[in-house]
Amino acid sequence: MNILETKNIDKFFHEPTEFQVLKEISFDVKKGEFLSMIGKSGSGKSTLLYILSTMDTDYKGELYIDNKLMTGLSIDQLAEVRNEKIGFVFQFHYLLPEFSCLRNVMIPALKLGKLSEKEIEARAYQKLEILGLQDQALKPASKLSGGQQQRVAIARALINDPLLIMGDEPTGNLDSKNTAIVFDIFQELTRNFGQTIIAVTHDDDFAHKSDRIIEMKDGRIIS
Repeated sequence: MNILETKNIDKFFHEPTEFQVLKEISFDVKKGEFLSMIGKSGSGKSTLLYILSTMDTDYKGELYIDNKLMTGLSIDQLAEVRNEKIGFVFQFHYLLPEFSCLRNVMIPALKLGKLSEKEIEARAYQKLEILGLQDQALKPASKLSGGQQQRVAIARALINDPLLIMGDEPTGNLDSKNTAIVFDIFQELTRNFGQTIIAVTHDDDFAHKSDRIIEMKDGRIIS
């Protein structure tokens, strides 16, 4: 079952002169797949990730998520899709340092507003437990190590049980030990929880251990 599909996506930058940054991007992602996107800086992988995550709507072609056409939806409709169906993990964890880990994890679910605060809290504990951080739940995020903070960010990405996790250099700020921990977590999420993950990475080891690699060069998929 395809969770995400693109058909002939082209993307142009218009400043300072017109430049085509993505060319005829067509591929699909199956449920439970762990996909890495690699390529040199300027290959278009981060630009593509922004389109896949519905943040960038200025492109030609079609994007489907969960078999629904995303292209042409309003900003509000896309925001709803992101809140419900996509979890994000960035290179920097973007946690609120003065809030507890638990509260940080709860924020996207509070924003979505579908469950009571008590239910959200229980769910947040459960996500922290999957990531081995339940004993840190009530500590301020600022008191955790970098690797632990990134794991809290993954728990936050999981809180609304998204169809897709999008990672933009999710291990870019971590040492090799914490990179290995995050990779193992991602692998466990796909294998044991059926989570689908698309990660842009510069880390070849990380990419080669994932289920599938999409390599980009000059705005095209080359393998």
